[in-house]
Amino acid sequence: MMIFGSVIDVRPLFPGERRALLELLRDLSPQDWAKPTVCPGWDVHDIAGHVLNDYLRRISGSRDGHAGARFADGESLPGYLARVNGEFVQATRQISPELLIELLEHLGDRLDALWASRELEAPADLNVSWAATDVASPAWLDIGREYTEFWVHQQQIRDAVARPGAAEPALMAPVLDVFARALPQSLREHDRPEGTVAELEVLGAVGGRWSAAWQEGRWRMTAPGPEPKARVTMDQDTFWRLATRGITVERARDRSRQNGDPELTAAMTALLAVVA
Repeated sequence: MMIFGSVIDVRPLFPGERRALLELLRDLSPQDWAKPTVCPGWDVHDIAGHVLNDYLRRISGSRDGHAGARFADGESLPGYLARVNGEFVQATRQISPELLIELLEHLGDRLDALWASRELEAPADLNVSWAATDVASPAWLDIGREYTEFWVHQQQIRDAVARPGAAEPALMAPVLDVFARALPQSLREHDRPEGTVAELEVLGAVGGRWSAAWQEGRWRMTAPGPEPKARVTMDQDTFWRLATRGITVERARDRSRQNGDPELTAAMTALLAVVA
């Protein structure tokens, strides 16, 4: 059952995103590495260590079939991720910035080869729970989710050290496109008459329009139509920060326009494209 919309192939973008990250990291001063970020308790060094963890986790799991850390009894997915990510970040505080950069560069080609080996419409190695919890994800959505993860963490570092970048359309537009695939999950608690459409419009150089329709008992991504029953408009900076909780839902609502069905617009302005 396909509810996620058209395929997005972000595989060619990983090397460019990584080059921008490595250039940024190489240019940081010792003071920059210690600057706090939007992630509570994590500085720039910690974010870089977390990205290294993502590289290692995906290569170990998807390429080598390694199960990784186990869930504790009664542990939720958000709780598990918070625990294991925190443990790894704490360990990487023993690693110099220079070595972190070398490890990211060394592992990048291996990660790219992993993505290249995957058929986009095959089942995902890891389901994307923020897009659906009852439908298996395709590989393209899993790979897209990983790309957004890396891009967002780079932006968090850039915010912390006041270094804009990596926001050119080729690198940023797919991030918004992937995040928009969370629309059906965001609307899931609101049944509506068959054919009801809710539309998200994102303004800016890499913005666009995305719609979800109530069809056959659930919300599904669909092509934008002329008469949505609910519409939310926000700028591209607000959208990606909302989706990753870099800003609060309340702040995002203040920075957006909402028209039509108030339950649907409220759900759309609470869109979440990370596990939290």
